[in-house]
Amino acid sequence: MTESQKALLLLGPTGSGKSPLGDLLEKQGISDRRAAHFDFGAHLRNAVAHPEDYPLLIPDDIALLIEKLSANALLEDREFYLAENIIKSFITQNHLGSDAILILNGIPRHIGQAKAINKIVRIETVVLLECSADVVLQRISNNTGGDRTDRSDDTRYEIERKLKTFEERTLPLLDFYTKRKIDIIHIPVTTTMTPEDMLGIISLI
Repeated sequence: MTESQKALLLLGPTGSGKSPLGDLLEKQGISDRRAAHFDFGAHLRNAVAHPEDYPLLIPDDIALLIEKLSANALLEDREFYLAENIIKSFITQNHLGSDAILILNGIPRHIGQAKAINKIVRIETVVLLECSADVVLQRISNNTGGDRTDRSDDTRYEIERKLKTFEERTLPLLDFYTKRKIDIIHIPVTTTMTPEDMLGIISLI
């Protein structure tokens, strides 16, 4: 692992299709380079279920993750070390070299995390999945991306709460990265759009 690990960031509200797109990008690779999809939410759930997979986390860390997941709360700046340790474990276990691209999904989620993550990776591109609340609700209801099976957090209340958090805390990342001259690719997401459709838009830009 190096401090300059190249990364691509997937941004979008819950249900917009980040995880299926991340999986496809990992399968296809990016510009003939190896890519590895890091789904932070999935890793948080896995860390709670299988803490032995994350040797950098101690029991107190796992207890805090359980608390955060139960509340569906973001990791704040003082808790970012948890994300850092999970990301470092992922990079090490996947043997990512300096030429590989780490696909970030679900982290960073706010400005504090964006600043802190610079210690680990260098985000070169942001892909924004633009999706209205109505489209999000329809995509989740239809399981358009095929990744919403058995999601206990897909109640109407939780979806609306996540959309509010995304608008208030995550969308400001666009201005953060724009000011840093990071390339931002905008993908208008529809209710039926597949990850292959999204990949086609990326390849045309």
